[in-house]
Amino acid sequence: SALDLVPFGIKPLLRRAAAYEALERYQLAYVDYKTVLQVDCSVQAAHDGVNRMTKALLEKDGANWRQKLPPIPTVPVSAQTRWSVPSAGAPGANTPPAAAAPGGSGESVPLGPAQSPTAADTERARTLKEEGNELVKKGNHKKAVEKYSESLKLNQECATYTNRALCYLTLKQYKEAVQDCTEALRLDPKNVKALYRRAQALKELKDYKSSIADIKSLLKTEPKNTAALRLLQELNRA
Repeated sequence: SALDLVPFGIKPLLRRAAAYEALERYQLAYVDYKTVLQVDCSVQAAHDGVNRMTKALLEKDGANWRQKLPPIPTVPVSAQTRWSVPSAGAPGANTPPAAAAPGGSGESVPLGPAQSPTAADTERARTLKEEGNELVKKGNHKKAVEKYSESLKLNQECATYTNRALCYLTLKQYKEAVQDCTEALRLDPKNVKALYRRAQALKELKDYKSSIADIKSLLKTEPKNTAALRLLQELNRA
């Protein structure tokens, strides 16, 4: 119904794709994820979805799986333009469907290409991040999340995402922690803290396979990271 009102809306497409995926209707999920990428090719949740569906369809239908797909709609240029300014058209438009569900706190608005932070924004964001860091030292993780969230609205910074992820881990909000680490890795694909904390959150969510994949990625950068090696041992026993 939402897509009838706003054709090619990113959020409804992502959430419908997630629903199709849950129902194991992988062909329809694949089409929706691919449609999102036509609207905005930077949406990481859609890239991840396409990869998952490709593996599932390859297992299900074999090498000719593409021939069995329903047609993928062509997104008009007007829709692409509409969603590219600013913030990809909607708050949290590029967040993974599970983490973007109603009730999740701290959903950040990605900065679009036409919305670079000003010097004043960057300075204010830095101050808010430091205030968040002080609150973490005092053990007030909930209040720290608020500070980090305000900071991220002004300036998307990798360290702020990983700091907020740490708070979410402490607060047992594991889906939000995964989401923040994914955002951090979008900015810095080899960030060790983001990989480690996402692995921790995925372990708590019992997604052991993804957690192990993150730890192995981390160990390529830091092969002697003792915390990561210890976590890998735990995951291999899980």
